[in-house]
Amino acid sequence: MNILSVELFIAIRYLKARKKAFFSVFTTFIAIGGITLGVSTLVITLAIMSGFQSDIRSKILGIQPHIIVTRFDMKLFGDYRLIEEKIKTTKTVIEVTPFIYRQGIIRSSKSLSSSGIITKAIDYKRENKVLNLSKQILKSSMNFNGQEIGEKSIILGNELAKSISVNEGNEVILMFPSNFGSVPKVYKFNVAAIIHSGMYDFDSSLGFIDLKESQSLFSIPEGTITGFDVHTKDFEKAVDIAWHLQKDLHYPYRAKAWIEMNKNLFCALKLEKIMMFIILGLIILVAAFNIISNLLLLSIQKLKEIGIMSAIGFSKNSIAKIFFYEGMIVGLFGIFLGIVLGLAVSFMLKYFDIFKLPKGVYYVDKLPVSIVTTDIFMVVFSAFIITMVAGIYPAYRVSKLDPIEAIKYN
Repeated sequence: MNILSVELFIAIRYLKARKKAFFSVFTTFIAIGGITLGVSTLVITLAIMSGFQSDIRSKILGIQPHIIVTRFDMKLFGDYRLIEEKIKTTKTVIEVTPFIYRQGIIRSSKSLSSSGIITKAIDYKRENKVLNLSKQILKSSMNFNGQEIGEKSIILGNELAKSISVNEGNEVILMFPSNFGSVPKVYKFNVAAIIHSGMYDFDSSLGFIDLKESQSLFSIPEGTITGFDVHTKDFEKAVDIAWHLQKDLHYPYRAKAWIEMNKNLFCALKLEKIMMFIILGLIILVAAFNIISNLLLLSIQKLKEIGIMSAIGFSKNSIAKIFFYEGMIVGLFGIFLGIVLGLAVSFMLKYFDIFKLPKGVYYVDKLPVSIVTTDIFMVVFSAFIITMVAGIYPAYRVSKLDPIEAIKYN
C-alpha cells in the first residue's frame, strides 16, 4: 500500500469515526449542507437565467432578422436589385428580403384611441421564410391566405391591437406625415391578422403591410426600399458575417447584426448573471469556513493520534495531507449532492408547471429553464477551488504541531 492510499484511508476512517461524536457529526453535516445549498442554488439560478436569456433570444430572432442592411444617411436604396445580388454572393447568407419602414399613427375607425406605429412593408411570402411569421399569428381574418398580406390590409402586434381595441377583420386608420405640408396622409386598412412575438416592444408598436402596395401609398418609385433583412446559416456568427458584408458593401451602406441591435439588453442580462454567480457563490464561501472550523476541531480531537503518527515516521506533509483529504471529501460530497439537487429541481421547473407567472407582468407564463453544460462545469470548478483552498489552512496548522507536545498535551 503506497503512502497516498494510507493517507486517504486514514482520512476516510477519521470521517467514519466521527459518527460517535454528536457535535463533530453536526458540524460535518453543516459543512456538507452549506456546500450542497450553495451549489444547488447556483445551479438553479444559472439555469433560470440562461433560460430567460435563451427565450428572449429566440423571441427576438422570431421577429428580427439576423442582419439588417440599411444606409448610414437613412436615405432610400435606389436600384436595390444590385445590392441584393451582392449580398447573396456571401456563402453564409440564406435569404435576403427587402423592406420599407415608415412611422405613423394608427387608430380604430370606431373609436378615438390611437397609438404610434412602425409599419414594415414586406414581401410576406419571402419574409415568412426568414422569420416564420405564420407560426406567430394568433388570429387572422377570412381574407388572409397566409401567402400575402393583401391590398389595404395590415398585420398588427397583439399588444398594439389591444391598445386601440381592434380585432382581426376590423378597420383601422393609418396616418403618415406628408412631405408637402402639415396635412398627413390618411389610409384605411383592414386587420388581416394579429401576431404575437412574445417581445412587448415589437408587439406594441409593429405592423406589417404589403411591400408593393406601400410603394404606391408612400409615392416611392418601384425598386426603391429602406433596407434588407438578411438571414444566415448561423445566427451566432451574425456579427462576423455583418462585418464582412460591411466590408464588401462599403459606405454609405451599413450591416448590423441582431446582437448589436439588442446590445444593451444582452449586456444587462450577462452582467446580471455574473453578479448572481458572485453573490450566490458567497454561500459556498461561507460553507468553506465551516469546513475550516470542522477540520480545526478534528485536529484538536486527534492530537494524540497526530503525535503517534509523527513518532512512527509519518512526515509533516503526510499528516497535512490526511486533513487536506478530509476537507476535500466533505467538499466533494457537498458538491455532488448540490449538483444532483440543483439539476433535479431545474428539470422539475422545466418540465412541470410548478410556478405560474402572471402573463400581464411577464411575457411568459412559466419559468424558462435552460441547463447549460458550461454553467455546470463552472459551478463545479469554482466550488472545487473554494473547498480545496479551505482545506489548506487546517492542513498547514496540523503540519506545524510538535509530536512530543501533542502527545504530552493530550
